[in-house]
Amino acid sequence: MEMNELAHVLRAAKAITGEKVFTIVGSQAVLAQHPDAPAAMKMSMEVDIFPKSRPDLSDLIDGALGAESHFHATFGYHADGVGEETAILPRGWEGRAIVLEGHPLLEGAVAICPEIHDLCASKLMAFREKDRSWVEAAVMSGLADTATIANRL
Repeated sequence: MEMNELAHVLRAAKAITGEKVFTIVGSQAVLAQHPDAPAAMKMSMEVDIFPKSRPDLSDLIDGALGAESHFHATFGYHADGVGEETAILPRGWEGRAIVLEGHPLLEGAVAICPEIHDLCASKLMAFREKDRSWVEAAVMSGLADTATIANRL
């Protein structure tokens, strides 16, 4: 996924929910901090997202923009409307979060995204093969360091 695709999902989520501020907890949150991250970190074609002040609207996002939706069939990527509990993030992550706003492609939408070391820790908590590969790519590319990841865990 690239920044223009992430921005498209955010604009669509904004239009559907009437909300402006969203939290992104999955791998594509890396685009807020490192839009030129290695391809191995941008392979996922889904955005794990929920409206910051109205997480109850996640089902609306999932239905309209989710897997197998018309949006997904048309564009080849989609949103997964998730809950706040979906990702296990380190204590204090919100204070380190990257806020993506003011980008011309966002058209007023705002994304709150965990910082890369918090993302890595979250992915190691999930410990799926794809998550371990993502963290390995983050470390090998120099975008994250193991000591900080260990501290966040």
